[in-house]
Amino acid sequence: MNRFEKIKLDLRAHPRRWLITGCAGFIGSNLLESLLGLDQNVVGIDNFATGNQSNLNEVEALVGPEKWARFDLIIGDIRDIDSCRRAVKGVDYVLHQAALGSVPRSIEDPVTTNAVNLTGFLNILAAAREAGNPPFVYAASSAVYGDHPDLPKREDRTGNQLSPYAVTKYANELYAGVFSRCYSLHATGLRYFNVFGKRQDPNGPYAAVIPKWIASMIRGEQVTINGDGMTSRDFCFVDNVVQANLLAAICNGEPRSRVYNVAVGDITTLNQLHDYLSAILLAHGVTIPRQPRYGVYRQGDVLHSQADISRARRELGYAPAVRVQAGLEAAMPWYLERFRRPDETATASSPDRRTLMPGRSSQPRVHSTIFGQAGLDRGANGAA
Repeated sequence: MNRFEKIKLDLRAHPRRWLITGCAGFIGSNLLESLLGLDQNVVGIDNFATGNQSNLNEVEALVGPEKWARFDLIIGDIRDIDSCRRAVKGVDYVLHQAALGSVPRSIEDPVTTNAVNLTGFLNILAAAREAGNPPFVYAASSAVYGDHPDLPKREDRTGNQLSPYAVTKYANELYAGVFSRCYSLHATGLRYFNVFGKRQDPNGPYAAVIPKWIASMIRGEQVTINGDGMTSRDFCFVDNVVQANLLAAICNGEPRSRVYNVAVGDITTLNQLHDYLSAILLAHGVTIPRQPRYGVYRQGDVLHSQADISRARRELGYAPAVRVQAGLEAAMPWYLERFRRPDETATASSPDRRTLMPGRSSQPRVHSTIFGQAGLDRGANGAA
């Protein structure tokens, strides 16, 4: 039995109380589903600027009413320190996922990206310190490697950051280190590499490549590949990310600051990704009538990314169980259900971020609604 399986057994036997920031986002809602499935008590905070109520509805339907009753929702903004204090109060672990996670968005609006990703991060750190230093895990990013040429990427070798988003994520790591040294707050950063899976939003100008392509291909639309298609990524299925978060939270080391790559260690080019998706969709009876279009490289993107995950394996017991093709196959039914039938396309592609899905009446306990001016700004608590 590996360390992750042992942790899950222990959690079932001894439930804890967890905070997930950005709980209605892509990664946050997958963490929520997993923790509730393990009979944990969870507090979530989200302002639904990029998170979706439909994600929470889906988790509720999957875990059932008894487990769902263990979830408390705070509608609030991490840029508001009082919201963060309410969220952290009484929790055993903090999983900080809330962020604005798009490189192009950060180039277009660096001020808001900084406010959410840096000020919001500092607020959660400070609130955790005031609450007694619960173990703190945060979503870092492979974007911090910037223009460093080495492959695979190692945690101790970074280059010049290429976007405001990358700068905020690097600054998060600096703050985490300071809080570790000054306040003995155990803060562990997980440098995510191109996470994908169910509940990743395919819509909008800042959608990630995998959900965006899947939705377009199901609809029979032509996809655009930025550059010549040889740009490569280390795509990581969301179940691997959930594993890494739990392993990092429940560790036995002394309070310290440490970052870990969270990926698989593979290289997949965009051309290969398109071929994988085409083959999987064909197996589901979806033909791809149009070849991709090749466009210009996207500003701020690195050309190649691959993780060295040996530190996470050695120190956390991280053992990614799902590689890219298996992850794509696992995620595909979720997208097919939402985009395959033309009469459902309009509904599926435009989820209401503020209301429950039709026919639903159940809601988690909402302990506070905290919308100051910061909460009215678009984009505070989505998945990193």
